[in-house]
Order: sequence, then C-alpha cells, then structure tokens
Amino acid sequence: MAASKYAVESIGTFFLVTAVGMTTIDPGGAGAFAPLAITATLIAMIYAGGHISGAHYNPAVTVAVTVRGKCFLADAVPYIVAQCVGAAAASFLVLFLKSGAKIEPRTFVPIPALLAEALFTFALAFVILNVATAKANANNSHYGVAIGLTVLAGALCVGPISGAVLNPAVALALGLWGAVNWSDLGPHVFGQFTGAILAALVFKTFVKE
Repeated sequence: MAASKYAVESIGTFFLVTAVGMTTIDPGGAGAFAPLAITATLIAMIYAGGHISGAHYNPAVTVAVTVRGKCFLADAVPYIVAQCVGAAAASFLVLFLKSGAKIEPRTFVPIPALLAEALFTFALAFVILNVATAKANANNSHYGVAIGLTVLAGALCVGPISGAVLNPAVALALGLWGAVNWSDLGPHVFGQFTGAILAALVFKTFVKE
C-alpha cells in the first residue's frame, strides 16, 4: 500500500509539471490559457489519486499536512522524494518534446516574489487542510475543484510577481528547464514552505478536532 501511495504522488506530480512545461514554454505554449490547462490537470489528478495518497503533488502541501497531523513523518519524506522524482522526469520529457526551444530565465524581485509565494501557498495549504482533512468536510465532492481554483486564483493574482509557482517540485522543474536561475529560486521555495507551515498552524489554532 505504501508503494502505491508514493507512485501516485510521483505520477500526479509528473502530469502537473508536464502541463506547466507544455503550456508555458514556447513554441507551442498556451499563452493566457496556460493557467486553465494547469488547473484542469491538477483537478483531474487530485480526483484520480486523492483516495490513494491524498493527492498532495507538492512538497509544501505534504509539510502542511504533516504539521497538521494527517501525514506521518515516515510517509512525508518518501512523498517529497516521489514528488521530486516525478517533477524531474516530467522536466526531461518536456525538454525532449520542446527540443530546440529557446528558454530565457525569468527574473523576479526577491522580496515581492517571496511574499507572493508565501501568501498564495498559505491560501492553497489552508484550503486543502479545510476541504480535504477537516472532519466537518469529510467525504465531500468539491475538494478537487476548491484546490484547483485556489491555484488558478494564485496564477492570475501573482503570476507577474513570482510566476505563482506555489510548489517546490515545480520550482525544481523551472530550474532544470532554465526558466528561472537556480539562485533566484531560494525566495520562492522559502516562501512556499513558510506559507504552508503557517497555514497548518492557523488551521490547528482555529479548527479544533
């Protein structure tokens, strides 16, 4: 059972990162429709794998769920490894399919990028904890849509500021693609994990179970 959970985390992250790369890297990018394609992929993968692994597909989400107490540390580390493996595999596939693409690294102002990533990763983790782990929302059918719409909102609100990465596994892919310089990804990843941990602490403060 444990192996199937880790495999699903890798598969879901693989398709999420593939969607990000195929829709944002030119030629053949989806332009303004990229956030919709990425959101649709995430929602589909959440419904596909949620009953098996919880469908985190994001190391920051795994950390939030672990701090909240719904994921054991013994699972959290393999989850994050599986997510990064899936992201790396998708990265190389995208580079192969987009061979010849000239990828210019984007640059971001560090502090605004950090704050934007922290803010909307907080929102993402907070929504996930409430719709997918709270007893009051147990067995609901809207969790995937709620999570996907949060990602879409983040893309539209802070995409120009930070790229709305909201996911360290996606940040890994951006580095492998050369879409963002490795040195510029530090604020993103720090903001993502900070936002996720804060969301878990706020959840535990206000939701008593």
